[in-house]
Amino acid sequence: MEKLAGALERINSVIGNTLCWAALLMLLLQFVIVLLRYVYGFSFIFLDEGVLYFHASLFMLGAGYTFLVNAHVRVDIFYAKSSHRSQAWIDLFGHLFLLAPALVVLLWFSWPYVRGSWAILEGPISVGGIPASFLLKSLIPAYCVLLLLQGVAAFIRDVQKLKGANA
Repeated sequence: MEKLAGALERINSVIGNTLCWAALLMLLLQFVIVLLRYVYGFSFIFLDEGVLYFHASLFMLGAGYTFLVNAHVRVDIFYAKSSHRSQAWIDLFGHLFLLAPALVVLLWFSWPYVRGSWAILEGPISVGGIPASFLLKSLIPAYCVLLLLQGVAAFIRDVQKLKGANA
């Protein structure tokens, strides 16, 4: 089980480390847009949409990595003062009854929307934009899958914590 958890975590780790570079590219693209618009008087819709695509990718694909490094938002009323064993039980409950069902429902209801977008190779959001809205919409199921994979890895780690506490 340890190998499985490690493999699942490596997926999100690689994606998270790659997205660090995507953040830099998004920043540079935004700089180019501002330079072109305010210095040279040019504006290109596809460049503006490029920032949108980068931004969406960072948040949707980076959710699993954020979960991996424990940097997600946590309502921390009782959790911080709980023992490691209690934290593991709270996390197991959250993974099984909150995270997984919410992501499965989102995946289930978004899939026809994404499939339909791919079926017609849906074009740009705006006239003159990037002709690949289907890629942007594909981030929804990717988000669900990556977060579910990290949830499974976290579940395995929490079960191991509980087994270690009983030993």
